[in-house]
Amino acid sequence: MQRELPLRYGANPHQTPARIYMKTGELPLTALNGSPGYINLLDALNAWQLVRELRAALNLPAAASFKHVSPSGAAVAVPLSDILKKAYFVNDIDLSPLAVAYARARGADRMSSFGDFVALSDPVDAPTARLLAREVSDGVIAPAYEAEALEILKNKKGGKYVILQIDSDYTPGEMESREVFGVTFEQRRNDRLVTPDDLKNIVTANKTLPENALRDMSVAWITLKYTQSNSVCYALNGQVIGVGAGQQSRVHCTRLAGLKADLWWLRQHPAVLGLKFRPGVRRPDRDNAIDQYLQPDVTAAEKSGWTAVFSEVPAPLSPAERRAWLEQLTGVTLGSDAFFPFRDSIDRAALSGVKYVLQPGGSARDEEVIRACDEYGMIMVFSGVRLFHH
Repeated sequence: MQRELPLRYGANPHQTPARIYMKTGELPLTALNGSPGYINLLDALNAWQLVRELRAALNLPAAASFKHVSPSGAAVAVPLSDILKKAYFVNDIDLSPLAVAYARARGADRMSSFGDFVALSDPVDAPTARLLAREVSDGVIAPAYEAEALEILKNKKGGKYVILQIDSDYTPGEMESREVFGVTFEQRRNDRLVTPDDLKNIVTANKTLPENALRDMSVAWITLKYTQSNSVCYALNGQVIGVGAGQQSRVHCTRLAGLKADLWWLRQHPAVLGLKFRPGVRRPDRDNAIDQYLQPDVTAAEKSGWTAVFSEVPAPLSPAERRAWLEQLTGVTLGSDAFFPFRDSIDRAALSGVKYVLQPGGSARDEEVIRACDEYGMIMVFSGVRLFHH
């Protein structure tokens, strides 16, 4: 361990010098390989907190895929269906529980996870390392690495892949500070953990919350705690399926996350799973092509480029086919880091299969939002806890 780590530069190449350091004691992390950057470390430390809390709350291996200090996806190790294995491009590889968690986290939004920083709650095993080795990723943080896994990862990116090991026993002090424009801000660290009591205040007429919904609410709650505000997320089967982060309007968060959840579900459509790619087309190019294929307003110019990717040029899904498939998405949880000020977010969420809603409550229009949930037969919980993160 060491007290400081010099960095190549800060958020941008012209911001030099840069470093991370401890005012007292030693750094709780060590770079086992590569040279982490300023943004890498912001992602790593936020993502590590997320997976550590998921692991503690649900007693399952957890993973997060971070980009620009917000999660593209987060998940726990719930077994994958054959359809999801194919949609996530992992049907040809053996997966450990930890690898399953990362496959789910990466699969939430593969476009946004391109070049991600990964956090893993458990010691990294060889199956997880093999999965990481074939994805475009900047680095990983975990509490430990098996010898074989470490050797696999050290060969990634020509030997430059960033591998961080964090002390799993490290707990920071109660107070935290940051400096903006020469002014120092200080506050108590957001060290409040999720508890079952947070999910007991059901305010809708329908009060039936199954165990899977409670699990998904915990996934959403903890994910939102480390997502740049305003934020909402959709969760299903132990994973985030859409994140809307950093928007000024709550309904815009809901629309953005809902669009991503819709694309996640559409990727599982038989027409998408049956797309014929030319030999040698890489995963990122497949992700881009699938995303383009699923856009409702794809242009003729975009279609003309499909011949370079597809061995058989596909017919786009019709609006009726898209809607019919999306109507099969059910049982989704919607989490919000602050209250819904209007019912518009509930109306949008209903289009993406939302059945369960978790939010702090406290709006002057709470009753209006509750009535909207009742109209859709949703179950809504007021946690009473706001989760702004900046």
